[in-house]
Order: sequence, then C-alpha cells, then structure tokens
Amino acid sequence: MTRITWTGVLLLLLCSHAQAQDRIYRCGNAYTNAVTEAQAKNCKLVEGANVTVVQGTRPAQKAAPAQASPASAGPRVNTQEQQSRDSDARLILQAELKKAEARQAELLKEYNNGEPDKIGGEARNHQRYLDRVAELKAQLARNESDMAGIRRELGRLPASPAAR
Repeated sequence: MTRITWTGVLLLLLCSHAQAQDRIYRCGNAYTNAVTEAQAKNCKLVEGANVTVVQGTRPAQKAAPAQASPASAGPRVNTQEQQSRDSDARLILQAELKKAEARQAELLKEYNNGEPDKIGGEARNHQRYLDRVAELKAQLARNESDMAGIRRELGRLPASPAAR
C-alpha cells in the first residue's frame, strides 16, 4: 500500500509543477514570461504546450583574424605574365567594342530616326512595321548597354605599359 501512496504523491508533485509554470509569450522568435514586456511588445500567449528554450553556445572569439597564407590564395603569377594577360584582355575588349560600335552604326542607319524603310509586306500590314520598329529600338538599347559594359571592363583593367 505504501508503494501506491508514494507513486500517487509523486504524480501529484509532477502535475502541480507543470501547472505552476508561468504563462509564456512569444515575441517574434523570442519567448518571455515577463507580462509587462509581453504587453509592451504585443506578444502572443503560447497556449496548450510547455516551452523549453535552450540557449545556443557562442563560438569562441579569436584575438585577431587569421591571415590567409600565400599558398592558399592560389598560384602567383609573375608581373610580366600578368601584364601580358591584361594586354590580351584589353585587345579582346577593344575588338569587341569596335564590333559593337559598327553594329550600332548599322542599327542607327536602319532605324532612320524611328522611321525605317518599309520592307516586304509591311506596306499592307502596319502592325508588322510597328513591331519591327520596336524591335530595332530594343536592339539599339541592348547594343548601347553592351558597349557601356565593355567600356566599364576596359576602365577596370590596369593601364597598358605603353601608355605609362
């Protein structure tokens, strides 16, 4: 009989502990049991479940950040080889810019200030003509954007050794 009594007492103690838990409020991703704080932040009452919050561990702070070793930065290229690569890149970008400028000149000539010549069945189908004019305008804008991008890339490259 004493065994049943002790079990009953233990259950009563556990149940009373569970009911004695304060009300828990959720404020975004944080939880609190402070009523005044919860009211100030318009927190929501968490009902029907006990909340267990486990604090995470903080990583150890280092005195100074470790500097990357030269070996981990990748293979080093000597100055002369890098200048050669930069020169090649500059030549390629300049050639691309010349192509884009030539294409822009062709498009401007065909666009004819927004009134290109009608070709094919465009004399009978005005909508087809308007579609082609809009497409030419879009091509002009796209090509202009391409040229601006190439100029930006050329500006990022170091000055060529001949220009120094």
